[in-house]
Amino acid sequence: MEIISTLVLGLIAGALAKLIYPGTQGGGIFATILLGIVGAFVGGQIAKFLPFLTSVPFASLVTAVIGALILIFLWGLIFRRA
Repeated sequence: MEIISTLVLGLIAGALAKLIYPGTQGGGIFATILLGIVGAFVGGQIAKFLPFLTSVPFASLVTAVIGALILIFLWGLIFRRA
């Protein structure tokens, strides 16, 4: 059940991150889901260093979106079109 919830959280986080991040990014729905899932993992690792996030409502969604935003930024740096 945890895998399904991670996939759903990743989908939501990836979609929100693409809405928030300015400009256009490559990749379709599968790239969005993948960035969201990996972003959820990255955000969870970041949350370990920020214990005050446990008091924030929807903290896992917030950290997943932050992680996905970081990954979208890095994706843009790596696959930037000339």
